[in-house]
Amino acid sequence: MRAEPNFRELIGRFAGQRMLAIGDLMLDEFIWGRVSRISPEAPVPVVNVTGESYYPGGAANVARNLREFTSETRVMGLTGADAPGRNLAALLEASGIRTEGVLADPSASTTVKTRVIARHQQVVRVDRERRTSLTADQLARACGYLEQAVPQVDGIVVADYGKGFLTQPLADEICRLARKHGKVLAVDPHPHTSLVWRGATAIKPNRIEAFSAAGLPPAEPVEPVCRDEALLEAARRLQRLWEAETLLVTLGELGMLLFHGSAEPLHLPARAQEVFDVSGAGDTAIAVFTLGLAAGASPAAAAELANRASGIVVGKVGTATVTPAELLAACSPE
Repeated sequence: MRAEPNFRELIGRFAGQRMLAIGDLMLDEFIWGRVSRISPEAPVPVVNVTGESYYPGGAANVARNLREFTSETRVMGLTGADAPGRNLAALLEASGIRTEGVLADPSASTTVKTRVIARHQQVVRVDRERRTSLTADQLARACGYLEQAVPQVDGIVVADYGKGFLTQPLADEICRLARKHGKVLAVDPHPHTSLVWRGATAIKPNRIEAFSAAGLPPAEPVEPVCRDEALLEAARRLQRLWEAETLLVTLGELGMLLFHGSAEPLHLPARAQEVFDVSGAGDTAIAVFTLGLAAGASPAAAAELANRASGIVVGKVGTATVTPAELLAACSPE
């Protein structure tokens, strides 16, 4: 039986970690309202709007989750030089997140995800996005920023949402600098980009991403999770492909499955008591998991903290974060 780590001491060490989030930056817009009738024009609900709110999304939401625990969080990515981009920059700066690594491109459009929420339920999501690849000049600027930023941080989180900011040359440079300076590097990959993160400290795919990256067809989940042979084979392939020390596969309501070195896989059952909204749960998981590794936790302890943090955030509506007090409470003896 595994010894229970000292979560209180571990979470206390989070405050001293300096973190960098890299990836596709987005603006999350929430339109809140009430539904009282069905439209006479089509079989859809009519939402009477009662309010609107905006939050950092994508890799910016990873940075926001990191910032809940640590005083120094930086973010790197690309936005448009448009109103949503300015709104996102203002939200990040208001949160105390350093934005020197954000490139504002006049030819790009900031990705905006608009969710209409009524009675705590998402009615519809509208995405406004245009995939944008880095120019040679922007890649050079991004690599220049990494050269000076990586030595000054303790942990790096990469969140790939497939919007074009992350390319193989940039991924190779992130991995090279993380190895050179001995930094923790954790990656949340995207199933359709096929980027290789060779030598990263940890990779955190979900089930679909794991099968896609491993080049295997998706398979139905099997319980108990540790006997899911298709998933185990996908994980083995990814460990060889990425040469990562640790692989953490998130499985939704089935929790997480941790692979570390040659040890037997460790299943962490889901901790959620009630699920209202899963948007942003992966961002919370990768943020807390990386903080744990940067603070010196074992992969198992870091994964357990990420699992508990995810269980908290899915109980909230909207792109939410977890506070240190909430995570401490979730780690208290039951």
